[in-house]
Amino acid sequence: DWADISAWYNSSFFFYVSPLPPFREAECFKEQGNAFYNKKDYYEAFNYYTKAIDACPKNASYYGNRAATLMMLNRYREALEDSQQAVRLDDCFMKGHLREGKCHLSLGNAMAASRCFQKVLQLEPDNGQAQQEHKNAEAVLQYEKMAELDFEKRDFRKVVYCMDRALEFASACHRFKILKAECLALIGRYPEAQSVASDILRVDSTNADALYVRGLCLYYEDCIDKAVQFFVQALRMAPDHKKARLACRNAKALKAKKEEGNQAFKEGNYESAYELYSEALTIDSNNIKTNAKLYCNRATVGSKLKKIEQAIEDCTNAIKLDETYIKAYLRRAQCYMDTESYEEAVRDYEKVYQTEKTKEHKHLLKNAQLELKKSKRKDYYKVLGVGKNATEDEIKKAYRKRALMHHPDRHSAATPEVQKEEEKKFKEVGEAFTVLSDPKKKSRYDSGHDLEDDGINMDFDANNIFRAFFGGPGGFSFEGTSGPGNFFFQFG
Repeated sequence: DWADISAWYNSSFFFYVSPLPPFREAECFKEQGNAFYNKKDYYEAFNYYTKAIDACPKNASYYGNRAATLMMLNRYREALEDSQQAVRLDDCFMKGHLREGKCHLSLGNAMAASRCFQKVLQLEPDNGQAQQEHKNAEAVLQYEKMAELDFEKRDFRKVVYCMDRALEFASACHRFKILKAECLALIGRYPEAQSVASDILRVDSTNADALYVRGLCLYYEDCIDKAVQFFVQALRMAPDHKKARLACRNAKALKAKKEEGNQAFKEGNYESAYELYSEALTIDSNNIKTNAKLYCNRATVGSKLKKIEQAIEDCTNAIKLDETYIKAYLRRAQCYMDTESYEEAVRDYEKVYQTEKTKEHKHLLKNAQLELKKSKRKDYYKVLGVGKNATEDEIKKAYRKRALMHHPDRHSAATPEVQKEEEKKFKEVGEAFTVLSDPKKKSRYDSGHDLEDDGINMDFDANNIFRAFFGGPGGFSFEGTSGPGNFFFQFG
């Protein structure tokens, strides 16, 4: 009967549930989103705020909440769009204006951020958060201006400092990061610059500025072929990228000029190589590593052309650009050896040996130390006016000339001071001849040994040496008092 049918119907699972109104449903989604937000589960919070917006797309607070969630996920551009939609729906929505301002600031648009915070202060003059954020925006504007001026002055370290301060407030600003990375490259901090550019490229692989900075780092590390690839890629993304175009042109020109110089050097055309390296050095003063190599290459050519002082200066310039450049130290040390500046040579070889303790470097250092020790003794070759490879006959001729030149009798009419000086020189000539005319003493002397420390008798009488050389007692005499040229020899 109908009673049984009614009872069966009421106990069955067929129930009709009326749907919630859209606003009530949206509020439920919002509450669930709030719960996930409080748990810091921002991805789920984002999903529920999106559902709330889908259910009720004209509610400003839902966009505001989703913007806050996107900000926590560092998705500031999307958060900016939601914040702007929120204030479009409700111009008096202070949280919306605050979030819009914070998004602008995080993205590096301090002017727009400042306007948003001013709007909040119009609505609520005592809003402490808006007051502080407005100060932050003004600080970022100030750091931007300082960085622009410092970049023009080529004070790249100061630019890095300004960008670091600005990024404390504008953490998602690619423009600030790129400027910092470029300046890091310009001061030689390539790994840091590469890291910044790579982080941006992971997010935006087509970012022409980041591609340019990657190329710049490779270019300054003398990886020119790879650098050109990045510059070309940057120009594909942004054909009007002036810095990438200039860097690409400089990289190609520098490589070509350097290779021309190297080829001229290999062919023995040193004058041409010197000019080509000089031209290459004018292409890009910022390319520290390549210019250091160019200076060292020109120093090598300068040594071949006997431009020793210029070669030393070029090596010094190379070392100023790259203090770790071993080849420049070795080249300069050799130049110092060639000019008998042994103390400077020892200093450079010590630096090299401390850095790279090889047998070759140890040998070079010991040789320089020996030459330094020898240089502090009397230079008997200089005393006689002969070279270190002089023959026995050349040594005898030199002694004859110098002994006659400085013999005391020749200067008997001179002042006491002159007589004393000439007597000293006469004795030095005799001492030099005693050593260099004796094969054993000469060998020990040439090896850098101290002859007296070796037990070799260094007692001698310059007059006895002179008499023995010129043929015994009575074998010579000086006559005339009008000048040192008036003398003759009489041999018995």
